[in-house]
Amino acid sequence: MKTSENQGKKVYNLIIVDESGSMSIIRNEALAGLNETIETCQKMQEMHPEMEQRITLISFDSGHFKVHMDNEPAMKARKLTVEDYRPNAATPLYDAIGKGIAKLNAQTEAGENVLVTIITDGEENCSQEYNLKMVKTLIEKQKAMGWTFTLIGTDNLDVEGMAGALSIDNHLEFTEDAESTKVMFAKERKARTRFMACVAKGEMMEEGSYFKN
Repeated sequence: MKTSENQGKKVYNLIIVDESGSMSIIRNEALAGLNETIETCQKMQEMHPEMEQRITLISFDSGHFKVHMDNEPAMKARKLTVEDYRPNAATPLYDAIGKGIAKLNAQTEAGENVLVTIITDGEENCSQEYNLKMVKTLIEKQKAMGWTFTLIGTDNLDVEGMAGALSIDNHLEFTEDAESTKVMFAKERKARTRFMACVAKGEMMEEGSYFKN
């Protein structure tokens, strides 16, 4: 593993999740998985008290860009309810990623630990502010500052191709059904726990190894 040159005291967890209409198939499992991810961040705060875990959680469709948590200390984060997550409309994926990165970039400093998790079951289809080139450039800029990006998508997509086009090194596929969604979130939580252990030791995961055991 590579040693981090600048281990920050804060860890920023940015979670960007698709809330377009097709996600209604796995609404309950997605909601449960997001809440379990919040719980994992809280457990990491307890396990590594020297690192302040913060959560920014955003959901999106073509009708809204909803910030459920804005740089919230993990221990103060609340669980999402069915009222918070109502899948509808289309998928402005590039706008959601671009806005999410811009929001967190304004709240962080160079060298701080940032983990960005993007979850979608659809391809970009209606962004108005950002295009692929703009988002890829943003991601590459933040990666150079030490940010880690992951893309999780359903197996009806070319997730590896999407990740490559966005310059994201870590990707994971899942089938859009209840059981596979649960397994996906379990894999993500395990990987997040490994990531935090690396940060605690002042190390960085090798590129592309986030989801590897």
